[in-house]
Amino acid sequence: MKQKAALVLSGGGARGIAHIGVIEELEKSGFEISSVSGTSMGAVVGGIYALGKMEEYKNWLYTLDKIKLFSLVDFTLSSQGLVKGDKLLNTIKTFISDANIEDLRIPYAAVAADIINKKEVVFTKGSVFEAIRASMAIPTVFTPVKTEDGLLIDGGIINNMPINRVQRIPGDILIAVNVNADIPIDKPPAATTETVATQSKYQKKLRDFYNQLHILHPSGNEEKTNGEEKLGYFNLINKTLSLMTYHITQMTLEQYSPDILVNISRHCCGTFDFYRAEEMVETGRYAATKSLAAYNAA
Repeated sequence: MKQKAALVLSGGGARGIAHIGVIEELEKSGFEISSVSGTSMGAVVGGIYALGKMEEYKNWLYTLDKIKLFSLVDFTLSSQGLVKGDKLLNTIKTFISDANIEDLRIPYAAVAADIINKKEVVFTKGSVFEAIRASMAIPTVFTPVKTEDGLLIDGGIINNMPINRVQRIPGDILIAVNVNADIPIDKPPAATTETVATQSKYQKKLRDFYNQLHILHPSGNEEKTNGEEKLGYFNLINKTLSLMTYHITQMTLEQYSPDILVNISRHCCGTFDFYRAEEMVETGRYAATKSLAAYNAA
C-alpha cells in the first residue's frame, strides 16, 4: 500500500518548475499524493497536477522555444501591472481543460492575497484557472484580479508556504517543497550541449523581455556606481518581494514541521528564467532524491 502524502508547494517564479521534478520523484518512490496546496507557481503546478495534466504541461514548457514564449507576454500600460497574463493562460487552456476545484481527483487549495480587504484568500472551489491566475499575480508584474469587493494578488506576500491550507487525512505524511531556500546551489551534472544551445536562444528572448520592461519603466535600467550595482525599478521590486516571501516561508517552516522538506536554492535561477524549464525539473528531481534518502535513513 502506497504512503499517502499531503503536498505543499511554495511560490518562487521559474524556480517553481522544480516542483514538477519533485512530484515525479515522489511518485516514482511510491508515494501517493492525496492532496496539494500551493502559492503562485506552486499553485500553478499543484493545480495542473490535480487536473491530471502535469506531463502535458511539462512537455509544453520544454518546447516553448517552438511557440515563442515571449509572444505570450501580453504587455499592458496599466499602472497596476506590466502583464495581463490572459494570453498565457488561454494558451494553456488549449491543451489543458479547466475544471472546478471541487471536482478534482484530489483536494487542492491555492492562496492569493486581497489587498483591499487585507486578508488571505484560499481557493478550494470554483475554476482552477481562476485560482491560478489570482495566486500568480505578482505585484507590479501581473495585473491583479478584481472581485466584487476586492483585488487579488500573488499569495506569496501573505502565505508563500501554505502548509496550514493543505487537506490532511489520517495516516498521511506532510511533504513541503521550498524553492526559496537560502542554501548553495545544488543541481545535477551540467546540461547537454543541445540544452545549452536552447537556453542561449531563451536568454536572448529574456533580454528582450527585460528591455521591454525598461521601456515601460525607464528607471528600471541598472547601472554600476563605484563597482556596486545600482538597482533599477524592476529588480528593486523583484528583490524586495523575494526577501519578503523568503522570510514568510522561514516563519511558516518554524511553526510547522513537515515530515519531508525538499529545499531548492533561491539562487538556482531567476524569477523569470522560464527558458531553463528542463534544468529546473531535473534540479527538483535531484533535490527530492536527496531528501527522500535522508528521510529513509532516519
